[in-house]
Amino acid sequence: MDLNFFVSEIRKRTDFVPRMGIVLGSGLGAFAAEIETESAIPYEEIPSFPTSTVDGHRGRFVFGYMEGVPLVLMEGRVHYYEGYSMEEVVLPVRLMGKLGAETIILTNAAGGIDERLSAGSLMLIADHISSFVPSPLRGKNDDSLGVRFPDMTNVYSPALRRLAKEAAEKLGIPLPEGVYLQVSGPNYETPAEIRAFRTLGAACVGMSTAVEAMAARHMGLSVLGISCISNMAAGISPSPLSHEEVRENAERAGADFKRLLKEIIKKAGKENE
Repeated sequence: MDLNFFVSEIRKRTDFVPRMGIVLGSGLGAFAAEIETESAIPYEEIPSFPTSTVDGHRGRFVFGYMEGVPLVLMEGRVHYYEGYSMEEVVLPVRLMGKLGAETIILTNAAGGIDERLSAGSLMLIADHISSFVPSPLRGKNDDSLGVRFPDMTNVYSPALRRLAKEAAEKLGIPLPEGVYLQVSGPNYETPAEIRAFRTLGAACVGMSTAVEAMAARHMGLSVLGISCISNMAAGISPSPLSHEEVRENAERAGADFKRLLKEIIKKAGKENE
């Protein structure tokens, strides 16, 4: 897909240059109301741009400021399970980078595997396992984005993780670190799969994020990832899993999430002054 085409389409609507891009996951879209909005562009108004089909994902870019930091928010993302190619799934993150963002914050709703986690809590992503979905870098490499074989030793910036932990400590919000594992979805996992993922070292599981992080790192962007534990995974949760539960618990964690994200942005802005 021609990134320059999408950049030009955005530039027809706004000349805003973000320094940071944030992807808001299921149930977390309300954060968009917290920023000083300069402009908003629904995905459906951008020709040939993938649009979200999932409840709870409004589907638009929001440009504006928080704590003086110029931001672009993705109020809802698209997923591989919706039928999009991986190239389409990571297109929005690449576009945010092309528009000027140097840092990408990825958020999601995830199922808890580590029993030290609980529904409605937050987890800082220390690393991920993406082996269960196709790589977004498959195919001809775009040398203007990054090298053919990018290093993924530190997908999630140690500096940004340290900053996030400092922000959480200041606010008194528990923020354990763990490994996120991405699956394709849309079905939830079986108890046997969850046991296997625990053996691999995964603390939580979801249907997004890891491929977006890989695409961002391929471009040389700094990445931070935060999961909202919206439910405990199959075989751990005593009740059947549902998207309604995911949304309800993500929204319940919304107050802490908004406070934490605002403090992270504030700290990141000061460090980059």
